[in-house]
Amino acid sequence: MAKPVDLELKKAFNDLQIKMVETRKKIQFIDSQIEVLKRCMHHADITQRAISGYPPGTKTYESVGRMFLLTDLEEVKSNLKTRDTQLTTRASDFEKNKQYLEKNLKESEDNIREMVQQRKEQSEKTN
Repeated sequence: MAKPVDLELKKAFNDLQIKMVETRKKIQFIDSQIEVLKRCMHHADITQRAISGYPPGTKTYESVGRMFLLTDLEEVKSNLKTRDTQLTTRASDFEKNKQYLEKNLKESEDNIREMVQQRKEQSEKTN
């Protein structure tokens, strides 16, 4: 009678392990995305600081894909602020998602520990 319980525990244990591995991969992906966003925000910040000292009326070019368009200096500054806001929002969304995944990972680890403990208790009772 104890064999089916062991098979059920083994299957549940394997499922939880798979879930943990997938969650860790998702967390690593989110970490890499956050790093990319931080680099983009840093680049935008450097650009903002560089153009803040330009006198009004300076000809500026903004990249659009593979070309550059002559753009008003104030519009470039406005676009950089908008981009910075968008990047910050996306980074905070990634952080929230990462925290949620870490919470799920912790719960999965706790479930595995609990299953192992139950299995030990069952084996001690049968002996």
